[in-house]
Amino acid sequence: MAQQTFTIAAIPADGVGKEVVAAGRRVLDISAAQSEGKFGFEWTEFPWGCEYYEQTGRMMAADGLETLRSFDAIYFGAVGWQNVPDHISLWGLRLNITQNFDQWANVRPVKFLPGVVSPLRAADDRELDWVVVRENSEGEYAGLGGRNLSGRGPGNEVALQTALFTEKGCERIMRFAFDLARTRRVKKVSSVTKSNAQQYGMVLWDEVFQRVALDYPDVATESVLVDAMSAKFVLHPEDLSVVVASNLNADILSDLGSALAGSLGVAASANLNPERRFPSMFEPVHGSAPDIAGQGISNPIGAIASAALMLEHFGLHEEARRVEVAIETATGRGVLTRDIGGTASTDDLTEAVIAALTSALTHA
Repeated sequence: MAQQTFTIAAIPADGVGKEVVAAGRRVLDISAAQSEGKFGFEWTEFPWGCEYYEQTGRMMAADGLETLRSFDAIYFGAVGWQNVPDHISLWGLRLNITQNFDQWANVRPVKFLPGVVSPLRAADDRELDWVVVRENSEGEYAGLGGRNLSGRGPGNEVALQTALFTEKGCERIMRFAFDLARTRRVKKVSSVTKSNAQQYGMVLWDEVFQRVALDYPDVATESVLVDAMSAKFVLHPEDLSVVVASNLNADILSDLGSALAGSLGVAASANLNPERRFPSMFEPVHGSAPDIAGQGISNPIGAIASAALMLEHFGLHEEARRVEVAIETATGRGVLTRDIGGTASTDDLTEAVIAALTSALTHA
């Protein structure tokens, strides 16, 4: 009997999400088995997603949020398929969970893995490692707005999409970023803004950042316009440590960071409710990839690295690092899926990670 059993809600959802969640679960279960009873996992899998929508007209069960509330964490795959408009699938499942569970801190590390060739030449001869902290509850994804005046006839409809910025929302994500920076080798927070053009919400963002920074004199700061930051990701990534940005800006920049690291397939993320009033959710950054779903060639690294973030969230720091090292060992040995220049299948790469985990324990 494990000293501590974590209850996990698995939601593979759509496309390759089913394949990579299965891979991540295997790695987590191996990690638990190696703990000699320190911890274990109790899994419950839910069939929600676009297939569920086709059958029921809903992306998740009517009581789904209430059901999920009792779990220690949620392990998510990917959402989206051709039979459901993207805004319905996203708001009906993933954003339904993140918004209602106030998972306001989205953490997306940018990891450059051994054996994975980056299109970024700066990665050839220097160690690059930064993390994007995304405000995950408001901003441009607050869901405020509407469509009106369609009665005027074709070409006359008006749509309003309102970005929401609150002092509370800005401050809590910035303090989260500063606290994270204090744990890193380079103690620096880069704030992403667009206050030259968005004179209300982004100016409030800037003012809160300046105020919060005063409480962290030991952490270096900079405030960079989002267009300049996108250039900085490419031209001067060595200057980055923690990048904090609004919901939309961080979403775009984190995908750029993942592409620079070699593929969206290697990118992990955590949707955190830091107060732990609700379960947090861990998921790879990539989408459901209908073009390769079911072929067994999807990259499981993003999901496995997200599993490591889950272990970290549970306070299992050594175990999380072991999983990260196992990923690095596997790619360093040349076991790579197609998106990162290899020929390995999903199972091949998963087995390589598990083998590295097992070998590391044997030689510990």
